[in-house]
Amino acid sequence: MNKAVKETIDTVVFVIVALIIIRFFICEVRWIPSASMHPTLLEGDRVFVERVSHFFSKPNRGDVMIFYPPNTKLKIDPISLFSRLTGIGCKDIAFIKRVIALPNEKFEIIQNEDGSSQVLINDKPLNEPYIMDKFEYPICTPSMHCGPMVLGEDEYFMMGDNRGHSSDSRYWGALKENHFIGRAKVIFWPFTRLKYFEHKNY
Repeated sequence: MNKAVKETIDTVVFVIVALIIIRFFICEVRWIPSASMHPTLLEGDRVFVERVSHFFSKPNRGDVMIFYPPNTKLKIDPISLFSRLTGIGCKDIAFIKRVIALPNEKFEIIQNEDGSSQVLINDKPLNEPYIMDKFEYPICTPSMHCGPMVLGEDEYFMMGDNRGHSSDSRYWGALKENHFIGRAKVIFWPFTRLKYFEHKNY
C-alpha cells in the first residue's frame, strides 16, 4: 500500500469516527417535517439536538425531545447501524414532541365549559403558554389515552404543541425512556427564526 492510499484511508476512518462521536454523543441536526409543534417549531425549521445530557440526566417537563416512536424496532444489521451512527443514508423515523407528564405522575385531559381543554398533572392544571390553541383539542374517545392515568416508573407522556394536529401519546400511549434520542436546543435555520430553548419549570 503506497503512502497516498494509506493517508486517504486514515483520513476517511478519522472522519467517520469523528462523525460517529459527534452525532451519537454530542449533537445532531434534525429537520422539522410537520405542523405538530406549531407555534414552537415550523415546517422546514432545522434544529440542533443535544445528546450529552441525555446520558446523565432524565428529561424534564417542558423539554422538546426527539425520540423513536414507541413501536419502532430498529434494525441492527451493519449497514443500518452504520447509517444510524453516522447519519449517512439513515431512514429511521423519529418524532419531536414536548414532555408533558413525568414518571409516576397522574395525567388527565379535561374539557372546560367554554369548550377549551386543560391538562391536569396530579389533579392540578398545567400552565402551558407554548401551545397553539387550547380550543383545538380533538374530543377524547375511548380508544385514546386521555386519562386519568398514572404513568409507570420509566414512562413519559408526550404531546405536540399544536394539539389539534399532533399524533402523540394521546393516540399511542406513554413513551418509554429508552426511546429518547436527545433534546432540541437551538433553531438555527432559517436565521430569522434563530432561537435557543431555555429550560423552564412548567
